[in-house]
Amino acid sequence: MHEMTPREIVTALDKYIISQADAKRAVAVAIRNRWRRLQLPETMREEVGPKNILMSGSTGVGKTEIARRMALLVSAPFLKVEATKFTEVGYVGRDVDSMIRDLLELAISMVQKEQTEVVREKADQQVEERILDELLPDSPTEPDESHSDADASRQRTREKFRLQLRDGELEDRLIELRVEQKVAPMGMLATTLGPDQMMPEMQDLMERIMPKQPKDRKVTIREARQVIFNQECEKLIDREKAVEMAIHRTENSGIVFVDEMDKLCGGGSSQHGPDVSRQGVQRDLLPIIEGTSVNTRHGVVKTDHILFVAAGAFHAAKPSDLMPELQGRLPIRVELSDLTEGDFVRILSEPENAITKQQIAMLATEGVTIKFTDDAVREIASIASEVNRRTENIGARRLQTITEKVMDDVSFEAPEISGQHVTIDKAYVNERLADIVKDADLSKFIL
Repeated sequence: MHEMTPREIVTALDKYIISQADAKRAVAVAIRNRWRRLQLPETMREEVGPKNILMSGSTGVGKTEIARRMALLVSAPFLKVEATKFTEVGYVGRDVDSMIRDLLELAISMVQKEQTEVVREKADQQVEERILDELLPDSPTEPDESHSDADASRQRTREKFRLQLRDGELEDRLIELRVEQKVAPMGMLATTLGPDQMMPEMQDLMERIMPKQPKDRKVTIREARQVIFNQECEKLIDREKAVEMAIHRTENSGIVFVDEMDKLCGGGSSQHGPDVSRQGVQRDLLPIIEGTSVNTRHGVVKTDHILFVAAGAFHAAKPSDLMPELQGRLPIRVELSDLTEGDFVRILSEPENAITKQQIAMLATEGVTIKFTDDAVREIASIASEVNRRTENIGARRLQTITEKVMDDVSFEAPEISGQHVTIDKAYVNERLADIVKDADLSKFIL
């Protein structure tokens, strides 16, 4: 990913996201800037901060989808959070520091997966040897039998089992494995708090108080392969080094997408009640985005170079309603435009994950061949645009609702019409949506 140019990044996003060229360009430049910073001399590198982005636009225009696709493009820790889940101290909810702890956990998981691939060959060898040990446990040598003869016989049997293992002939055979299980806290140690709501010190204390207990289990060799593989990887991977790499990756390449930022705006002159909490969350977010040190169970993480992408609909509020200090930490502003009927037509047919392509693939599993004609796609787009205009504008999400209603009968009857071809044309769409087209109060039919 780091070698992708901004134009290549936009091209990759174009495969899944229609329109919103400005937002895609801003994201592409922000991603490329992460790579550029890492190429600078170390003294200058520390002075270059991330160009955080604030996206504003109606629901369903692609803000979250851009972030999701960006996550798939970057080989970096990526976390999506909703601003409404955070509250200031004294209100029920999660503290803002938890987003950095979650980001680090994702980075550790990412590093461990990479390290697992590095040690996979050696781990696979160990898996095979341990399964053979279980299939052919040590046995005392008979008094009238020489050690060399016994060893030779045992080795021949072991090699025979090895060939059967590799050919998959023993997959359903049961063997006994010793696995470690966590013991659930009881009595005074029990808590309803999740790990993300505990202080790092408390998490470590709970793990020390409640150690893992070994337990013998009988499992098939098919199941044993994964269990033993995980155990061997734990032995082969240097945990401390993996955590160190994850912290470095989090600090220098981490990306946090904060959705629903507009819900943190007071939206009026009220200075009491829930608005106090909203302003409190903004104050708590400010040092995280500005750059601070967050204590985690794995060590201290600095947020100075983590990229933050904030987004919100901003219907009842404006980006300027955010705290001035917070606005200053989100210097790149991008406004996403509402989607037109023409955009809907493209969304239904062009992206690699287009709704029509998903429907065709899903029903193909039942043996039903579906074909959407061009006039059917245009009609679905037209009706979706009209429904958005008359009721609530939920953007491209309306296409999912309309398409599901069109495909309702076929989806229900698919197992019974296996092998048939179904053509979805304009007449078919109008027939299925006749009530909606006729009735002015469309909200009765489509929410």
